[in-house]
Amino acid sequence: MLKQRVITALVLVAILLPALFAHVAWPFALFALVGVAAAGWEWGRLNGAPGAAAVMVGAAVAAACALALWGGWGEAPPRWVWWTAFAIWVLGGTRVLRAGPQAWPAIPVPLRCALGVLLLFAAWLAMAIARDIGVNFILSVFCLVWAADIAAYFGGRAFGKRKLAPSISPGKSWEGVWSGMLGALALAAFWLWLDSSFKMDSFSVYLRLYGRFGAAGLVLIVVFLSAMSVVGDLFESLVKRAAGAKDSSQLLPGHGGVLDRVDALLPVFPITLALVTF
Repeated sequence: MLKQRVITALVLVAILLPALFAHVAWPFALFALVGVAAAGWEWGRLNGAPGAAAVMVGAAVAAACALALWGGWGEAPPRWVWWTAFAIWVLGGTRVLRAGPQAWPAIPVPLRCALGVLLLFAAWLAMAIARDIGVNFILSVFCLVWAADIAAYFGGRAFGKRKLAPSISPGKSWEGVWSGMLGALALAAFWLWLDSSFKMDSFSVYLRLYGRFGAAGLVLIVVFLSAMSVVGDLFESLVKRAAGAKDSSQLLPGHGGVLDRVDALLPVFPITLALVTF
């Protein structure tokens, strides 16, 4: 298993890094499009759309992304996309998590599939725009989620006592969530130092938020984005638990599926774009 995980990770990094650091934005946008299309297929399978129907969900995600590029949204996206995703994740995500896994199958399959297409499309468009802004900007968003996740893991193992959502993800604790928030704040402080000490190709998300909302606003927003990464993680766990699945698929040997790797990113990217363009 460990060997599979390492090989898969190396292959993904070998594809991701050239796309991310290319002189133009479209290679990363294409890489991300393939990823969200695969995630769409996984979403369909998890939500009662077997066989060809699940493929259709993935195709719908890819088609929405392609139409957005054709329509010029890759350069000037309408802001309502970000705010729609913002509302769905903050209001809908909270309600779904509160209802628990047992309530999820009661939602009609077409509605669940349509929701997945919308959320995956919004996340892809936000990532494409973030890469178009600059490598420093998109990396600062990626690393916020990763830092929160890593800090939450170690903080939860060291201090975790109170379960966060035992019916959805028994391993998560409130102490882990708070540790993740502290980890994200520490990263924000470090990245602000990087921005001031080195010449970057673009401003990081932290510097942009600091310039718009000040130090107190930056702290609140980083804490909020860290919390939303947890919502994304829990939401996917809820869907898997409702479907009786351990992983979203086996597309990534040793890692599970694409959704398993990007769940925490799905709410954070569109919400971040909503806030930095507010």
